[in-house]
This record gives sequence, C-alpha cells and structure tokens, in this order.
Amino acid sequence: MPSEQAGQRRGVFEVDERRAAEALRLAWGDYYHDIGVQDGRWKASRSDGGGRILTGETPDELNAAIRADWARRSTP
Repeated sequence: MPSEQAGQRRGVFEVDERRAAEALRLAWGDYYHDIGVQDGRWKASRSDGGGRILTGETPDELNAAIRADWARRSTP
C-alpha cells in the first residue's frame, strides 16, 4: 500500500532518503561508512581506508556501485 503523508501520495520516483540510507547502512555499514545523500548524490566511503568514495544518482545506483566494489575486493 502506498505511503501517504498529509493526505498526499508520494510519487513513484520519490525516495525517502532517511529510510534508503538506513537500509544501505544495515546492509553495508560494516564495510562502508558515511553512507547517505549529499548535494543530491548518494555517497559511501570504504571503511578500510582505501580512500575510494562510491557514488550514485539514486540509492539503487549507490548499492550497485558498492556491490561492484565489494566483488572486486573479494576476488582473489
């Protein structure tokens, strides 16, 4: 059921930034930090100090970038 706030439905492409960031933190927070949106871009930094900042236009894009980075790091 769509969420409603003040009697208005959210648009299909609108994102609850707080909830999306929390979901990403729950999934990846042990390995990536500073997960969230800043200046309209989603960002995360590797916790191992690798200095790499991953970005995406949406939470899904950031998740895909994190998954790709994780796969590269995990491959021998």
